Amino acid sequence: MKIFSIGVSGLSSAQAALLATSNNISNVYTPGYHREIPVLEQQRVGGVGVGAIQRQFNQFVAAQLNSATSNLSGLDAYHAQVAQIDNLLGSSNTGLAPLLQSFFSSLQDVVASPADPAARMGVIGTANALTAQFRAVDGYLHSMQHSINGQIGNEITGINDTLAQIARLNNEITLAVANRGEAPNALLNQRDAMVNKLAESMDVRVSYLDGVNYSIAMADGKPLVVGGRHFEIEAVMAADDPTRVTVGYDGPAGTPVELGETVFAGGRLGGLMAFRRETLDSVQNGIGLLAASLAHAFNGQHGGGTDLYGNAGGDLFALGAPRLFANDNNSGGAQFSAIFDGTAALSGADYDIRVSDAASGTFVVTRRDTGASFDIALNGANQLAFDGLVLTLDDPAQLVDGDSYLLQPTRNVTRDFANLIRDPGLIAAGQSASSGDNRNALALLDLQNSKVVGGRASLNQAYAGLVSDVGIRTNIAELNLQAQRGFTEQIRVVQQSESGVNLDEEAANLIRYQQYYQANAKIIEVASTLFDTILGVSR
Repeated sequence: MKIFSIGVSGLSSAQAALLATSNNISNVYTPGYHREIPVLEQQRVGGVGVGAIQRQFNQFVAAQLNSATSNLSGLDAYHAQVAQIDNLLGSSNTGLAPLLQSFFSSLQDVVASPADPAARMGVIGTANALTAQFRAVDGYLHSMQHSINGQIGNEITGINDTLAQIARLNNEITLAVANRGEAPNALLNQRDAMVNKLAESMDVRVSYLDGVNYSIAMADGKPLVVGGRHFEIEAVMAADDPTRVTVGYDGPAGTPVELGETVFAGGRLGGLMAFRRETLDSVQNGIGLLAASLAHAFNGQHGGGTDLYGNAGGDLFALGAPRLFANDNNSGGAQFSAIFDGTAALSGADYDIRVSDAASGTFVVTRRDTGASFDIALNGANQLAFDGLVLTLDDPAQLVDGDSYLLQPTRNVTRDFANLIRDPGLIAAGQSASSGDNRNALALLDLQNSKVVGGRASLNQAYAGLVSDVGIRTNIAELNLQAQRGFTEQIRVVQQSESGVNLDEEAANLIRYQQYYQANAKIIEVASTLFDTILGVSR
């Protein structure tokens, strides 16, 4: 009987609807779950059928959420790191300002009593404390660089694992569609959850290959997942700086290609690289510039005085040397060594040095902080002199056009920053051997307010500027983080309004489909009664 088959179709559809509703309720707190609704279709011969269990998914909202998640994750990573430096430099316990003041205060005591051994020991003690704190701050910043390297490596490992899972899910979804004609919603949910997880680590672009498979690429278009195949990225040492971990791309050619850091604009990977590039590098250079300026200014002035033994003053501070790296991709074998040539012109910036004409010994020097560049040629001593630095080339014959070098003048000098004087009698307080002469001590004290840092600022001004710059960066990062957090939450609300499970709505559906089930059961009961009646009449 047709009425019987219609009732059975309705009963089956009601059962499917109840199963979908039950599944929604059960997964209300499952991360990445998308609400399912039954799509009922009228049958040609009468009755009803379930055309599909439709997953409530909006790919445009998902793309917005992935992008917002990537930006939020990047800002969070940046803020977490920059806040550490802000606390370090601004603290009265770990900052350098109190110790700088103590050092100059001890010099005031020597000015007042140049022959007093206690006053002279005070200078030695405060110099030891000051240089030790410089080294401690430098050590902390270097440990952050090492930590960033490790975190980048960990992120890359996680990214590759996620890429492999997305490619595997692409294969499984393709197979399911081929076998069943539709993709299982559970696999689709897993894949979208993996994409969102990937967005937390890096900024990606997602597109459909054939309406089923995902194609995932970097922001610059390099493919990461194409169907069931994925392309891994690698943690590699930068060609221009062997202390720096960056990202290499293992593309179709199979040979890793080092990627520029600016490729990664979002996600934790982008946030870590942006922090290192924009803040950590400049703070390390700034601390090194302070140490170099302090050492050269004091050593120069101290050498112009006379100690209690009647000798010219020796160096008060030891300092490390500028650091220079030849690029690993250089064709030639030429090497440079670098020294300071006074600090009046030191900028505290890093420099890229590129061979523009090997035959004439001409180079292009580019400041990394401003991008400004200038041409310079070797002098008769095979040297390049600029910005308070002297670079000496070992073998001009090994220069090759296009070869490049990275110069970090102040990045590493603080590691060896130390007080050299242990004997209080060696402090050159005067300009004669007289124990009452304080003229050189006065000159040393005057350095407190002199523009010894690049000829632009005093030591206190330069340090205050460094602290202020980091504080501003921290505040901006915090404001951006709060704004992005609110924006991401708004998109998440939109996404949940479409795809999330509402328990009140599902409870109403449960009652509705239960009544639907009971009504169709009644149809079957009526059909059965009619059938029995017909059979009874027949007899």
